[in-house]
Amino acid sequence: MENDALIAQAQAWLAEDPDPDTRDELARLIDSGDHAELAARFAGTLQFGTAGLRGELGAGPLRMNRSVVIRAAAGLAAYLKKHNHHDGLVVIGYDARHKSQTFAEDTAAVMTGAGLRAAVLPRPLPTPVLAFAVRHLGAVAGVEVTASHNPPRDNGYKVYLGDGSQIVPPADAEIAAEIDAVASLEAVPRPTTGWETLDDTVLDAYLTRTDAVLSKDSSRTARTVYTAMHGVGKDVLLAAFARAGFPAPDLVTEQAEPDPDFPTVAFPNPEEPGAMDLAFAKARETNPDLVIANDPDADRCAAAVKDGGDWRMLRGDEVGALLAAHLVRRGATGTFAESIVSSSLLGRIAEKAGLPYEETLTGFKWIARVDGLRYGYEEALGYCVDPDGVRDKDGITAALLLTELASELKSENRTLLDLLDDLAVEHGLHATDQLSVRVKDLGLIAAAMRRLREQPPTELAGLRITKAEDLTEGTDKLPPTDGLRYTLDGARVVVRPSGTEPKLKCYLEVVVPVATKTDLSEARTKAATLLTTIKQDLSEAAGI
Repeated sequence: MENDALIAQAQAWLAEDPDPDTRDELARLIDSGDHAELAARFAGTLQFGTAGLRGELGAGPLRMNRSVVIRAAAGLAAYLKKHNHHDGLVVIGYDARHKSQTFAEDTAAVMTGAGLRAAVLPRPLPTPVLAFAVRHLGAVAGVEVTASHNPPRDNGYKVYLGDGSQIVPPADAEIAAEIDAVASLEAVPRPTTGWETLDDTVLDAYLTRTDAVLSKDSSRTARTVYTAMHGVGKDVLLAAFARAGFPAPDLVTEQAEPDPDFPTVAFPNPEEPGAMDLAFAKARETNPDLVIANDPDADRCAAAVKDGGDWRMLRGDEVGALLAAHLVRRGATGTFAESIVSSSLLGRIAEKAGLPYEETLTGFKWIARVDGLRYGYEEALGYCVDPDGVRDKDGITAALLLTELASELKSENRTLLDLLDDLAVEHGLHATDQLSVRVKDLGLIAAAMRRLREQPPTELAGLRITKAEDLTEGTDKLPPTDGLRYTLDGARVVVRPSGTEPKLKCYLEVVVPVATKTDLSEARTKAATLLTTIKQDLSEAAGI
């Protein structure tokens, strides 16, 4: 873009920007003649997809700001009215990130101006409370303002339709088209009143629902350490634990209260190195049965256990299998489901129990839509244990169910690790790992995918690739998606760009048969070696 045209575009955006913070920011960029930075913000628009919107806060169409949010809300409102929801209710939630409440209020104003009814949750609350509220209130749509576990500089905009599930194609493309059709912000009515701010009735109904995930007479003795990771989970989780009769968790006080700057972690994601250090330090002081963490919007749940002399995070696939085994033991019926990047162990557990099993594309927008769903999970710490209440991942109810399992095992003088050993002997050791590469230049991800397609590997770690699938073509059970899946002798690899972060993600699984518990140590060593070598070979093949 020529500099004069770039400046003109920036000045036109500035003239409409309703936020003094981003107006000042953009004015400084224009006055300083920083054409490179302006080009980075005006080279396109933040794309609305199945994850809604997510991006860095700042001025311009390629950043998250009030102008972008108002356009997104206007597009959603137009979509809803085209689908005959002319006066339907849109319920809006938000987390404690920078600008979240403002974006929520802007959305409520736009919905009201469009003739829809809008209701905003009373304060920053977990995303699963919003997902619950959509169905509980009979809303035609829901919006959650959150960037989940992204860095502090980010925010996002997640959309649910009236079934309580996140949007999937073609709704995302239809909403995006309506957003693109918004000519100017001046054309979007935004009254200053007219929407409802909800009280705690919806939250109380959600908490009442959390009781239903537990068995009536189950053991409730497990002691926990809990971190909210500077997010909004603490008060809701403590209330849910108190209602259930569990011992009050010991809090990681440095991370207990909402803080949009996330000062104690590089990334506010329990999976990231160092994020759990303070929780582990607290566990060494108090010696609980379990460490639990939520991500900042509390839709994910992480867990750690004492393994030998110290604490270690359980992988998402391990928690997924533990919860599945617990539900089977309780006599659960219905379909168990997971995404294609999660461990195949869930399928074996379901098959042994005589339960239906489904694989979906990545994301709870797909898992939540499985017919007859009873339990769904994804390796990225997401678990849906009460699909009739919340058709999305829910870090609060998952924490409750996992603590119930830890309590029951404790009453048998056993631990979660003992149950994982049992599952390995019964179904084979399913060991998973991930090769995740964060980039600044998204072109590197496209180049890696292109290289793998043009020069596909024939073996990894000495294991022959018996089947290679390009998922852009879809399969008989899966719609098309940008990804590659390799089936090997005793292993599986899925490669895909992240839908929410600038990352290339490679999901690895090896399965090693185990005859008895005495063979577990050797099996784990073999699995670890295979995973390490697959990582190396795949990295070389992808050029990353």
